[in-house]
Amino acid sequence: MTIKAILTDIEGTTTDIAFVHRVLFPYAYERLADYLRAHADESAVQAILEQARGELKDPAADLESLIGAFRHWIEQDLKVTPLKALQGLIWVQGYQQGDFRGHLYEDAHRLLQQWHGQGIELYVFSSGSIKAQQLIFGYSDYGDLTPLFSGYFDTTTGPKREAQSYSAIVSRIGCAADEILFLSDIEQELDAARAAGMHTRLVARAERPVAPGHEWVSNFDDISL
Repeated sequence: MTIKAILTDIEGTTTDIAFVHRVLFPYAYERLADYLRAHADESAVQAILEQARGELKDPAADLESLIGAFRHWIEQDLKVTPLKALQGLIWVQGYQQGDFRGHLYEDAHRLLQQWHGQGIELYVFSSGSIKAQQLIFGYSDYGDLTPLFSGYFDTTTGPKREAQSYSAIVSRIGCAADEILFLSDIEQELDAARAAGMHTRLVARAERPVAPGHEWVSNFDDISL
């Protein structure tokens, strides 16, 4: 196969899932109420609040009701677009203040650098907002890695388990679907990408998968192009 572009997931693929669930999510959860009360008049936050009202189908929901909804979505680990946008704004402060840095597996860092050097275009598709993606790579353990990437996609493109989302990404990238390799630790996402014509690799870092439906690797070093 000839690969011209690599599309990668973040959580569990380039980045330890524990960093997201034990560092990022609690950080936003603890600060979201104060953040919303302090910034509710800002246009970016107002847009997020309107999106949240749309999700709730309650155009009259007040700020305190929305705070409760955001907390519920975090507790249930729901991939809700306005929540992801709000988390991204809160995480900006955390990264800029040095409260944490974006975790990246060493092999992921090394291979992303290598592929970029070989002229392969790199893209990200994550349930986290584009802002959150840029923060993880921009404030990573290895410094600012955003120059490696040609583009970012989040759930505004579509759900990660639907083939049409990957078809939309193919159109945006501008090369043939079979020239794109998608990396993820979630088989349903890989199924959708394959249905759109992409090549796939299941990144199974923790343990050997049982009867995987895709070619699998334990880390990025095992990926042959």
